[in-house]
Amino acid sequence: MDLNRLSPYIRVAWDSTIYPPVHIPERVLFDYELLYIKEGECEVIVDGIAYKGIPGDLFLFKPNQPHSIRTMNDRPLRQPHLHFDLYYQDDSPEVPISFKPYSRLNERERQWIRPNDLRDMTPPLPSHIRLNKPEAIEQLMMDIIFEFDSKFPYYETTAKGLFIQLWMHLLREIHWQRSPHLHSNREQLDRVKNYLSHHLHEEATLEELAGLANMSKYYLCRLFKKAYGITPIQYHLSVRLEKAKEMIRFTDLSLTRIAEELGFQSIHAFSRAFRTREGVSPSAYRKTS
Repeated sequence: MDLNRLSPYIRVAWDSTIYPPVHIPERVLFDYELLYIKEGECEVIVDGIAYKGIPGDLFLFKPNQPHSIRTMNDRPLRQPHLHFDLYYQDDSPEVPISFKPYSRLNERERQWIRPNDLRDMTPPLPSHIRLNKPEAIEQLMMDIIFEFDSKFPYYETTAKGLFIQLWMHLLREIHWQRSPHLHSNREQLDRVKNYLSHHLHEEATLEELAGLANMSKYYLCRLFKKAYGITPIQYHLSVRLEKAKEMIRFTDLSLTRIAEELGFQSIHAFSRAFRTREGVSPSAYRKTS
């Protein structure tokens, strides 16, 4: 999926409670659904695989994916849930919620089935996610539901922004779960990242960062790149150059002074790094800003 184009359409946002015994027979959806278990327990069968849902669990149902839900005991099942398209389409406002198996859909209803934009994700997003820290996702879901219930001005746009935050939380949660060595060292990685973000005035060395994280510099580099996509030194250079762009655009400081304040050894080293990243020299960037 292309996250740069992400423009969700939220069709339904409900905080519903069902009282046992309840069995929602197998059905397929036209759209996506996120179902969060806030209270109670249930059995959810997705594509023939049974999962036990407990408080803090999240289920992701994809378009045309067979699934059923059954309460497991005599406790009410509270299940905040959202139906949505990941990308707005011209017919998004017209498409209803499906409660039927595929075999009972008519031709028009089958045309409402959205493409599964998550199909090409590697590895694929799971149908059942046992959240390590459910509080953030639960709060965002409840905030979205509140917007739909209150219908304040611009509630749909507000809900869309909240959903994008929720989706990013979910992708990060799955990323951390698939890399347990990252999760166990997350505090150290955050410490290094925050240090680099707040020390723009000097160059950093792997030796001092490794000491800060209490691990070898080779292990730190590997973990940091796995977590953030770049090495610590590359990240530090990136945030320093972003600060340089801001100073070039919004101050009258000379380029030499900017290079000095951001810890570059010389104006030549600064210019070379800036041109490599931005494709233009600092002076050319100032002229066009």
